[in-house]
Order: sequence, then C-alpha cells, then structure tokens
Amino acid sequence: MTSPERIVIIDYGSQYTQLVARRIRELGVYSEIQPWSRISLDETVKGVILSGGPASVYDINAPTLDNKILAHDVPILGICYGLQLLVQYFGGMVKPGKKEYGKQRIISDHPLFPEKELTVWMSHGDCATALGEFFSIAKSTDGVVAGIQHPIRPIYGLQFHPEVTHTEKGQQMLSFFLGLCKCQSNWSLQDYFQQMCAEIQKTVGASNVLALVSGGVDSTVALALCAKAIPQKKIFALHIDNGLLRKNESKGVMDALQGVGISVNFIDASSHFLEKLKGIYNPEEKRKLIGDLFVDVMEQRMVYLGLDPSNSYLCQGTLYTDLIESGKGGADKIKSHHNVDTPRIKAWRESRHLVEPNKELFKDEVRTLGELLGLPKHILARQPFPGPGLAVRIIGEVTEEKVKLLQNIDELVVFELDKASVPYWQAFAVLLPIKTVGVKGDQHSYEHVVAVRAVDSIDGMTADWMKIPYETLEKISNRITNEISGVNRVVYDITSKPPATIEWE
Repeated sequence: MTSPERIVIIDYGSQYTQLVARRIRELGVYSEIQPWSRISLDETVKGVILSGGPASVYDINAPTLDNKILAHDVPILGICYGLQLLVQYFGGMVKPGKKEYGKQRIISDHPLFPEKELTVWMSHGDCATALGEFFSIAKSTDGVVAGIQHPIRPIYGLQFHPEVTHTEKGQQMLSFFLGLCKCQSNWSLQDYFQQMCAEIQKTVGASNVLALVSGGVDSTVALALCAKAIPQKKIFALHIDNGLLRKNESKGVMDALQGVGISVNFIDASSHFLEKLKGIYNPEEKRKLIGDLFVDVMEQRMVYLGLDPSNSYLCQGTLYTDLIESGKGGADKIKSHHNVDTPRIKAWRESRHLVEPNKELFKDEVRTLGELLGLPKHILARQPFPGPGLAVRIIGEVTEEKVKLLQNIDELVVFELDKASVPYWQAFAVLLPIKTVGVKGDQHSYEHVVAVRAVDSIDGMTADWMKIPYETLEKISNRITNEISGVNRVVYDITSKPPATIEWE
C-alpha cells in the first residue's frame, strides 16, 4: 500500500539516505528513494530531497543534478552534498573549506529553524564560497554557510543533516519542508506491515522458507512476519550456536522462542566455527568466513529436513543499516556484514531466493513492527548483538580461551550496568590484542587489556557514548581486574558514531 502523495529522496550515496526517508515516514508521509542516475517523477511526487554523499561536486565524475528534478516544479531540499549541487547548478561556487564533523552551533532568524541558535550535525569538507542565485539563511559559529534559500522558488539547502538525532529540532525542519509540499500525513508502519506481507506471499508462493534465527530482535521479527504472511507449515526456523555467542545465550534463545510458540531447530556448530577461525586476524575475513559457515551449516540442515535449496527461500533479519554499511545503494563501504557480503549469501541474493522483511527498516522501527506482530517485550527489548558475535569483539585471532574469557567479562559488564540502571542502547566489552604490565598482590603481571563500550542510540546509524557514573565504572573495573584471571587493565571507549562505529570491528 502506498500513499497517493509521496516525497522522493534522490540518493547520492549518503550513509543517511534511508534515515531521511524514515524521518519523512515518521511524519506520516510516504517516501521512497531513487538513485541519482535513474529518476522517475510523476504527479504524486509532492517534493524532492537531495541527499548527502561522499563525492565533491567539482570532481570530474561526481553525481549531478538531473534537470527533470527542477522541471518537476515542486519544493526541493538539498542536504549537505545536495546543497552543494544546488549552489553549483545556480551559478555558485563550492570549494574545499573548513572541515566540520560532528556537532556545530548554527545561528539563524529564518522560520525554517525553530530556534535562533541550534546544535546541528555537520559532516563535510567542502563549503559553498559563492551562492549564485541563493542567499544565506543560516551560518555556523565558524562562519560556514549552513542554510540557503532561492529568492523565488521553494528551494532550500542545509549544509548539515537534519535527519540525525544529534541535530536539535531536525524533525521540525523536515516538517516545515513537508508543509511547503502540502503533503497529507496519512502513512504509518502498519502500511509497511501490510505491504511486506503481500510481498512475501508474492515472492515465496508455495515454496518453503528456512529462517535463520539468532534470538535477537531482527531475525525474530523477520520470522514472525513470514509466519503472518504464509502457512506456518512452510516455515522452518533454525538457530545455530557458532561458539561466539554470549554466555548461555543459546539456551536463553531457545527458551524465549519456544515460550512464544516458535518451534526451532538447533545445531551446536561451535567447534566447527572455532576451528575454521584459527589463524584469521583480519576483521573483514572473519565476517565473511563466519557468514559462509552459517550458510554451509544451514544448507546441510536443509538436506536433513528434506528441503530443496533450489526451491526454498532463506529468511534473515537484515536491517537497512547492514546494507548501507556494506556499501549497497551507492553508499561508501564502511565494513562487510556476514548477512550481506559473503560469497554464499551473495549467491542466495543473486538467485532471488532471499527474504529480508526488515531490509528497509532501522532497529527501532523493527521493534515497533514486532509490537504490531504481538511479540513479547522481553524479546523486543534485547540489546543488539552482531551476527559474527564475539569474533568482532576479540581483536585479532579468535580462540576458545579468548571467547570464554570475554563471555565472563561481558556478563559482568552488563550485570553491573543493569544493576546501576544505566539506560544504555548497547553495552559490551572488547578484548584487545595487547597486554600490559601490572601489579597484582605485589607481583608483576602481564595481562590482557579490556575496553568497555556503552552507547545510546535510536536507530544505530548514529550513537553517543554513555556518560556512566564514575562509581559504576570503578565497580566494573575493580570486578574485572579482581575476578577475571588474565586481565589487569580496563579502559572506557568515549567515541561517538560517527566518527567510530559502535562495534570495534
């Protein structure tokens, strides 16, 4: 189901393009993304947003502004690279300038901005040095043009990202733009639910579906959505213990899923995964190897269950963040994802035998979809956990000894944060590939360093490090160094995303 009115976001490769679309949907307006090289506009399109992107407008092969966008004669909003494209098109100049990454203050008296001074999220190395037909409506405290407006047409540009949560009043700015577009607010996530059920039915037909279920929010919601769309006798759920899960994780997963009536096949493949990971240090190699091993084990179980891989579908809980960080849709590749980039998964994707109901959603939207599906809160409230598991929290080679060590540390960290009622979005420990000198009981020690990471986020696209009370950090550090043999130093990660990612690998 689609709204008769829509906003089109032109994708120039930004990490946040889908986030823009999602913010528009939150305001009750249907939105869709189109690549800059293949644009299609009709009378239902009430406005166009030009996304950011990693290119510079003055590069020889840089993405360009299609004339049909301006000819469509609807309000236009350019964001970051989109602003620079507009400036260049209308006779202005864009050059390398003062780099602004992260939070910046802007000043403006324009009605587009709810307050005279706001904190916004910048991410650019180029600046508009001459505005052509435009005039400035906002500047950063560093003097960089932060907003522009055309004197005649409803065309605006923002040098910052209103779609990210770090920008104050960003949603109100987008709402102002939708007001210019005269859009009706008549779209909701319930529409997406109905749309995906119809899409799954059409894709799968009478075939069987094997769903890989980790027990996390994403894969559980994907499975539940399939169960709503097609007969449950056609669905086979599979949980694989790869030996890289949190302490006692598989038992908890099986109990939770069976508790809500989901029958799951279980395979303990931990020894197989750990053996294959010997001698692997590179994080990209780890991710791809683990992804392919999942498919190996899955396909072996399909034979056991009597399922024909050539006439069956694989369901997995892939999020839009997974696709974006993997470089899909023209975005710059940040890192591989085990459920996106491995050769075996690519083969399933190319065969079109892949069902990914969450692929256009973010983490919090998946949780909301789970509520619509009637899943219990104890499943929907689980913190995110990477598909490759502790393999990407053990920097360097993965061994059984390191896994057990990190499992105990991770359990302790989460326990103390929960005990102190720290409202984290995600929290974990990372085992670093270095040892440092220490002293324990008046004796020399040379042991591991552990990094603790706790972040606050909504969608996983951006995240702030948690300002944990000092007494809680002290308790965590003391317990790790006193109770966990092999660790004599604990550090706390105080880096936001961006510039870092949430996981270390």
